[in-house]
Amino acid sequence: MSRKNFGAKPYSSPQPVWILATYDENGMPNAMNAAWGGISEENQVSICLSPGHRTCKNFAKTGAFTVSMADADHVAACDYVGIVSGDKAADKFARAGFTATRSELVNAPIINELAVCMECRVIEYDKETCILKGEIVNVSVDEAALTDGKVDLAKVRPIAFDPFNNEYNLVGEVVGKAWGAGRALL
Repeated sequence: MSRKNFGAKPYSSPQPVWILATYDENGMPNAMNAAWGGISEENQVSICLSPGHRTCKNFAKTGAFTVSMADADHVAACDYVGIVSGDKAADKFARAGFTATRSELVNAPIINELAVCMECRVIEYDKETCILKGEIVNVSVDEAALTDGKVDLAKVRPIAFDPFNNEYNLVGEVVGKAWGAGRALL
């Protein structure tokens, strides 16, 4: 078997495409695209964010942020908020076509157009390592994305970042049941 070495790169797939949203000091919503993050505890997210982002300045003041799953129906808007700085485009959130509802649990906006949202409190942010840790206070889901009371990924249409090819891929095809598919090997 032959393999090609790519060196030390952040190459793993799937990588979630998360849209972080915060309020600025004037209560204006801001959003950014972040692909380097994951669940690090049962009720905790960890995300790599360089300190220059407006989002970092915002959550330092509010102590809160939301994390929404990017989806195929809003791929252009989700990519846009990753391309444009909130420091350079004051209307970035609205220009993306996003609207917000204030979370009832944390001081951060829920992006109405994205179905799944984790509402988080800042646990800590380390500017040296660029790691943001947040406590997941609640996960809210648009009822239009539910089937029989459960989240239906076919309706959510989440996307993942492909770092190998700089592309977004649709997630959702079921290939087996967790804690079930492997039973055939017992």
